[in-house]
Amino acid sequence: MTKNILLLDGHPAAESLSHALLQAYADGAGAAGHQMRTHRLSAMSFDADFGVSRFRDAKPLEPDLQAFWDDLLWADHLVIAHPLWWGGMPAKLKGLIDRSFLHGKAFRYDDGKLLPVALLKGRTSEVLLTSDTPKVFLHWIYGFGLKQQLKKQILNFVGLKLLRITEFSPVRNSTPQKRAKWLKRAEKQGRSV
Repeated sequence: MTKNILLLDGHPAAESLSHALLQAYADGAGAAGHQMRTHRLSAMSFDADFGVSRFRDAKPLEPDLQAFWDDLLWADHLVIAHPLWWGGMPAKLKGLIDRSFLHGKAFRYDDGKLLPVALLKGRTSEVLLTSDTPKVFLHWIYGFGLKQQLKKQILNFVGLKLLRITEFSPVRNSTPQKRAKWLKRAEKQGRSV
């Protein structure tokens, strides 16, 4: 079945391994017949600071955020590629989420109910994560807090069911052969979505 896929290059720099992995994923998804739209965080212009204390006071979305939001509503599947920095996502990527996954759009609180209603249900997501941290440290020493945040407090919270986080690590000192294998893996994932 053909899907509408939104690709988000979540690296704040224009050229990165995250970008290359996302492009390989797109090549695979395109070969499988899926429709895609891409947003590159490095090219987006917006105030990353939510900047107010109440959802009802949220500032209007800048054109780049509105375009991302419109494409998210179009999409069946969201793919985010980004690096792991200080155990989390880059600040600008977190700002995109803070500013665009808003109450009344991505989720809603109903009176008398403890938990919010996810408004993006029926969609799926996945993350392509680059890191210098070896997997054993990320999972067993550090506890992989980003996975919990992405799954429970962001993506699943708004209805974008997280299917997988694929880790590409350690990037530091990785060989061209290793990176070529990672690119093939990302392309294969794009074909199989």
